[in-house]
Amino acid sequence: MAKILITGAAGYIGSKLIPKLLEGGHEVTCVDNLMYERTSLIIPSIHPKCKIIIGDARDEALMAPLIKESDVIIPLACMTGAPLCDKDKIAAKTVNFDSVVLCSKLSSPNQLIIYPCTNSGYGIGQEGIFCNEESELNPISLYGKMKVQAEKVLLDKGNAITFRLATVFGVSPRPRLDLLVNDFTYRAYFDKAVVLFEADFKRNYLHIDDAVDGFIFAMNNQQLKGNTFNLGYSKANLSKRELCQLIQKQLPKFVYLISEIGEDVDKRNYIVSNEKIETSGFKASRSVEQGVSELIKALPLLKKNQFSNV
Repeated sequence: MAKILITGAAGYIGSKLIPKLLEGGHEVTCVDNLMYERTSLIIPSIHPKCKIIIGDARDEALMAPLIKESDVIIPLACMTGAPLCDKDKIAAKTVNFDSVVLCSKLSSPNQLIIYPCTNSGYGIGQEGIFCNEESELNPISLYGKMKVQAEKVLLDKGNAITFRLATVFGVSPRPRLDLLVNDFTYRAYFDKAVVLFEADFKRNYLHIDDAVDGFIFAMNNQQLKGNTFNLGYSKANLSKRELCQLIQKQLPKFVYLISEIGEDVDKRNYIVSNEKIETSGFKASRSVEQGVSELIKALPLLKKNQFSNV
């Protein structure tokens, strides 16, 4: 069984991934400064193979011995999303780039780093043309730029597998209600309406449980080191309009209005091919419909102002 180090462990993905790793018999060391949620790892924390460290992934004195004794390093610590990065540009660089470079610098070739990049690095794609791993990267936000630059450092060293994650959705012990599927489902459930700008802009989506399974697939297939993979659900290259139509089927009272005036600050618009990861042996299987259904069940327990990054 592996010794795994995870930074940003208490976050949206980490709080789902860690219980699965512990179930698999791995030893997991979790580093998080708990800037958002202090209880998302409360159940894993009592597991005999789980160690929680309240600390900062940018602290080299803290990280050096932890990295040295690990087999697998998963740097999830991140100022996630363009609005948060624009709000604190210094942290955007020091967390999203510098802390990842630190993991790379302190790691050895026989260790594995699994890194969640983002397919928002593709920026604005060409209509009808799928972005694959060879497509030009054109990040349009500070968030996307820092993630893409960190990915390059990791791939240049050669001991990492990186995932260009689609927009993740679904329920987690540390909920995120600012992610698009989660956000629109929340608005449909509580507000019964949403106004769409650039309604036909598209992106790819990924259920959080498929994201978790993707990390575990990478751990079990270390011969894939040095590769980057798009990771999304291939049947979910959806426009905002299509997403609303899908949600409306489960919440019929939901109304969406399309504005011809104004624009969305988020200019991402692309469709993504996940063929490379699928031919390597992993295929996301959980639909957006499944995620929406799960969110509808969980939403009565959640308040949006508690569970967004800004």
